[in-house]
Amino acid sequence: MTLAQHVVAVEIDESSAGQDPRKRRQIMDGARRVFLDKGFDAASMNDIARSAGVSKGTLYVYFENKERLFVELISTEKREELFSVIQLDLENHDVARVLAECGYQLIEILTRPYYIQAMRTVFSIVNRMPDIGVEFYGRGPQLCADQIARYLKAQVEAGVLDVPDCDVAALQFMELAQTGIMRKLLFGLLQTPPPDEIRRRVDAAVVFFMKVYGRP
Repeated sequence: MTLAQHVVAVEIDESSAGQDPRKRRQIMDGARRVFLDKGFDAASMNDIARSAGVSKGTLYVYFENKERLFVELISTEKREELFSVIQLDLENHDVARVLAECGYQLIEILTRPYYIQAMRTVFSIVNRMPDIGVEFYGRGPQLCADQIARYLKAQVEAGVLDVPDCDVAALQFMELAQTGIMRKLLFGLLQTPPPDEIRRRVDAAVVFFMKVYGRP
């Protein structure tokens, strides 16, 4: 079992004590089909129950509402992908290369149409259910930022970087790598960028980052 799979398994086990993990997966698979077919707003718990082949009562045993089911579905799918990207080798001191490779993969995941739609959906419900936003952020962006910060701290200790606040610097790198892409995608002003455009943006972010924090 990979580290990503282990973390996902632990989180699901802790959040669903007394529940059948196979039934939980069955429900989430059904929900995914419904959300892809109808979209979040048009999907109903009745639709999801039918698609998953369970009763509505069983569905509510596992998920209290459609919003929580949606966040759990997106978070579970993305955690494994994100973990494979942000497991950075603390002993690799070629910071520019490490950040570039991390950035390429991270932005490729974040700019996929399914993920962009997921973010729009979370934004649409966060005012009435702020805890959904906290949960979604913690399982995605915060997870990435924490792991990048951990790598940066190791490079500061190795004398490769001069970073006064690695937590802030990690967030700065993530924002730099997304410059000119994410907001336009969220507002429908841009189509999913091709790999060469992602690489161009991330390479520029790495150059900027190293000029600020790299040691001579």
